[in-house]
Amino acid sequence: MEAPPETVTIRSAEESDLESMLDAYEAVAAEGRFIGGETPVDRTGRRARWLGSLHDDSAASFVAEAEGAIVGVAGVTGAGPSELGMLVVSGWRGRGVGNALLCACIAWARQAGSHKLTLQVWPHNTAAINLYLKHGFTREGYLHRHWRRRNGELWDAVIMGLPLEEGAAEAPRQ
Repeated sequence: MEAPPETVTIRSAEESDLESMLDAYEAVAAEGRFIGGETPVDRTGRRARWLGSLHDDSAASFVAEAEGAIVGVAGVTGAGPSELGMLVVSGWRGRGVGNALLCACIAWARQAGSHKLTLQVWPHNTAAINLYLKHGFTREGYLHRHWRRRNGELWDAVIMGLPLEEGAAEAPRQ
């Protein structure tokens, strides 16, 4: 398993991280390519949802912190199947941050007793798809013209899953 860059720390998110997490979310949303969120971001609503998940035993939130800033955020909800959401800010992609966040999420889901981890990803986000494949996720489905973007476009999504039961999941591929 690839370790995060030495300057990056992966840890559980805390209430004091919420504003920085929102800044990271907003920065990635502004790119309009990698996550479902779009600008303008409803910071109040997202803050309330994240705050609720910080106090929910059936959810976990992780941050990647580097150089005093939050450079990645990941969350897992549910104990079986568990749903994954993740983002890494520009400039930190391809440097092991997503890998480290994903490892933290997989470990949490296993410990929580989840039998499966699921996610949706845009088909054009090949770097994310390759990361998930490396960790044993498989493509389970394809949603055609499923998500309406603010500009009216309808985007497809790839459904991916990772079985977590003993002997069912593959080890990350090198």
